[in-house]
Amino acid sequence: MVLTLGRAVAQVSQGSTEGASLQTPPTSPPASNASNGLVTIEADRQQADNRTGIVTALGNVRIVYPDRKMVATSRQAQYFSKEGRLVLSGDVDVIDADGQRIRAERLTYRLDSERVQADPAQGTQVISTLKLKPQQSSGAAVAPLVP
Repeated sequence: MVLTLGRAVAQVSQGSTEGASLQTPPTSPPASNASNGLVTIEADRQQADNRTGIVTALGNVRIVYPDRKMVATSRQAQYFSKEGRLVLSGDVDVIDADGQRIRAERLTYRLDSERVQADPAQGTQVISTLKLKPQQSSGAAVAPLVP
């Protein structure tokens, strides 16, 4: 079954195709004490296919992820629930509460490994703003990259 919504706002829990949310220029996300895994996706149009487990948001996508204190915007977002993969494309801009930011044409986030791959538009570069932390005994000198 495919569900299509116009200028929709939905909520999904990580690992589920029954909710999701994302885009306006990002601002720092609201502070939240609750950790429930919910992500809010706002878009001009959204579709969810329960057979494939793919949620697609199109047009003015804005995603708010309170657990990570992160907001992302793009032209399109696809969440592949069976793979645990989120793909943002088109003028991607992700910012967290600390002001760390990444701008790219396409960004892939793997939920299981928490790895990010950002790709630029042709002829441009990916731009990241990171908050450097003092060297600790563990050797970690850079804060985790957004998201």
